Amino acid sequence: MQNGLEDVIAAETQLSDVDGEAGRLIIRGVSLDHLVAGGTYERVAALLLDGLMERSFDEAQLRNWLAEARTRTFVHAEAADAALLTLPPVDAMRALIARLPDGEDFDTALALLAAPAVFLPAILRLQRGQKPIAPDASLPQAADILRMLTGRLPTQEQTAALDTYLVTISDHGLNASTFASRVIASTQAGLTSSVLAALSALKGPLHGGAPGPVLDMLDAVGTPDNAGTWLADALDRGERLMGFGHRIYRVRDPRADALKGALKPLIASGQVDSARGELAEAVEAAALAILKARKPNRPLDVNVEFYTALLLEALGFPRQAFTGVFAIGRTVGWLAHAREQALDGRLIRPRSVYIGPLPAAA
Repeated sequence: MQNGLEDVIAAETQLSDVDGEAGRLIIRGVSLDHLVAGGTYERVAALLLDGLMERSFDEAQLRNWLAEARTRTFVHAEAADAALLTLPPVDAMRALIARLPDGEDFDTALALLAAPAVFLPAILRLQRGQKPIAPDASLPQAADILRMLTGRLPTQEQTAALDTYLVTISDHGLNASTFASRVIASTQAGLTSSVLAALSALKGPLHGGAPGPVLDMLDAVGTPDNAGTWLADALDRGERLMGFGHRIYRVRDPRADALKGALKPLIASGQVDSARGELAEAVEAAALAILKARKPNRPLDVNVEFYTALLLEALGFPRQAFTGVFAIGRTVGWLAHAREQALDGRLIRPRSVYIGPLPAAA
């Protein structure tokens, strides 16, 4: 037995491989650095779902069908009443996703790929007292998300940045939410049930809820020349430095570099305050130096959360919505794993070791 199932093999998969020692992520045979080089959300979605649904398709077909699914799914945003809008965005989004049919077919998968992309911008606008914006079927997913959020067509750099984020976090081995998706799928419940279970796991602060506090940390540091002192004081207080360290990676998280690279065109074109980028780089450098000095035997490097926070902030998402944006990208991985489990796996039923009291002897 391993507490937390550490290093326990629970499934065979063709979907992704996380090499924590080498700092490498492979998705369906393609390394992350190649996948993000001009890659789109539709490309990685087609790659992950290939051969797992009853219908075959390519990237272009998926883009068209997904755009149509966004239009069909938008009607459910009308169910966002006053009570639902008092919830955090990810909880409100989960409630709307629960309205979808719980099928196993490709149309259900399309609806689930479209739903978080449509619902999150609608919820955020409604919570600000604004009217939701209907999808535009002529746009790819990343561009339409930003248009529905802001009411403006995004720039090429903004669309490319969001595409990079969605590709980067589309799948990542057997993490907590993906495992939850596979457990539900193993019972032969529908795809909607699998996605809802995964989303419920994702919202926990130990899984998908951590990028927002990275911005809180940057705000508290304030200026680059204050980075070393602030971080040292935080460690003295026993606090964790947000955006550093990972359960699997023993070296730098490759997704961090992909997202840092996606920020550069936004900064170079003046669409992001360069001072924010300079502050982030100063905090990164100071944190790595302090962690290496104080914890020389622990491999603590930048993880995906650090530059996720900077990127999503730059694209106009409020920090309370970051978990919901994560779900937009990760849903395709949840669906792929659910289908793989349903097609090739058994009912997941591990055993436990009883350590409670025994009944008194007769």
